Amino acid sequence: MGCIKEMGVELGKYSFGLGDRFGLQGRALLRAIVEAERLGVRLTPVWNKSYREHVIVGSSPADTRREADEAVRALGWQAAYFVDADHITRHNVGFFIQHSDFFTIDVADCLNRPPDQTDLTRFVQRHEEYLGRLRIPGLEEAFEVDRSRLAEIGRRYWAAIDEAQRVYELVRDQKHGAPFIVELSMDEAAQPLEPVELFFVLAEVAERGLPISTLAPKFVGRFNKGVDYEGDVQAFAANFKQALAVLQFAKEQFPLRPDLKLSVHSGSDKFSLYEPMGRALRHTGMGLHIKTAGTTWLEELAGLAEGGADGLALAKEIYRQAYQRVEELVAPYATVVDIHPPGLPHPDEVRRWDQEEFLGSLEHDATNSRYKREFRQLLHVAYKVAAEMGTRYTELVLKYQDTIAGRVVRNILERHIRPLFLGD
Repeated sequence: MGCIKEMGVELGKYSFGLGDRFGLQGRALLRAIVEAERLGVRLTPVWNKSYREHVIVGSSPADTRREADEAVRALGWQAAYFVDADHITRHNVGFFIQHSDFFTIDVADCLNRPPDQTDLTRFVQRHEEYLGRLRIPGLEEAFEVDRSRLAEIGRRYWAAIDEAQRVYELVRDQKHGAPFIVELSMDEAAQPLEPVELFFVLAEVAERGLPISTLAPKFVGRFNKGVDYEGDVQAFAANFKQALAVLQFAKEQFPLRPDLKLSVHSGSDKFSLYEPMGRALRHTGMGLHIKTAGTTWLEELAGLAEGGADGLALAKEIYRQAYQRVEELVAPYATVVDIHPPGLPHPDEVRRWDQEEFLGSLEHDATNSRYKREFRQLLHVAYKVAAEMGTRYTELVLKYQDTIAGRVVRNILERHIRPLFLGD
């Protein structure tokens, strides 16, 4: 791994967050990364798992570290890789300290928390050299920035950046010099991060010496779990290109890490966005960190249904229980799941489905008339049901592991990596 003075570790130009609810697909996930390198793109693999996911599944960061290390040994991976403490806060960061070397600091809950007047005045004074007409190369329109606009940005973001600094310092002090990567996450905010706001967020990050390698802003549109982007794709493409331009300019203006790049928390399967994102990356030469979430768990479920009658029966049973617990399962994901209950098939109907009908309903293929968006979203958050089944679930996964692994590799490589990083 390369070295940078702040943290002694570098993430690389392109990196890929690999979500794996049950920790059984580490080799398959890394195989997709290995195959991508053979095809011409180097991606740094990052196993990501949040505190919420650990609690629901009953796992620990030690399990995620073990999964990553074992996959790396088995496949002979020689380059950098990381284990992400995903969406951490001050309250749960200690859970991850020993086994993680990537920390995604989530400050969405601190946005719009007003600072005291002294802090707000300090924020405005720190950045007053940019008052007036602010032009950012690559953006057609200039921004008019007066003290009132700066103060407005400070009121929205000061507390969030202050919290990020506190969490970073906790990690730094407890890691005792061991290198780690820092991500600043604002993607679960209520409002998109405007280009001028992003510029001053980065200015304040630099002022505080926060050595972030990635920043996850809130983009326009909805990033629901496990389904495609909902919104105006052209509007997103414009928003994404603006963010790239701001990031490049900020890196020229401020003492930020040279490997700093955007992070997109996709929730997986944002197929309609990959082509415009890929074009923008190739045009600008900028890097990207992209995170997938429960898409691996859904490939496990599809692999069970494809594998045999007992696997299909278990998959149907998971849906039946999830149908009866919709509100409970959706609650932790309310901002990133959009299920319309009338669109959910009744479990009695699902019980009569054959393998083809079940897979057609679950697999994310909008050209298939059987595909059911609501069905897929509910199963995306239904991993809690599978976790409660314990070995009844995991033993069947291991029984059909060859089928599942093939699906996991194809899903990550062909449906995510290829269109995003290997497009024409």
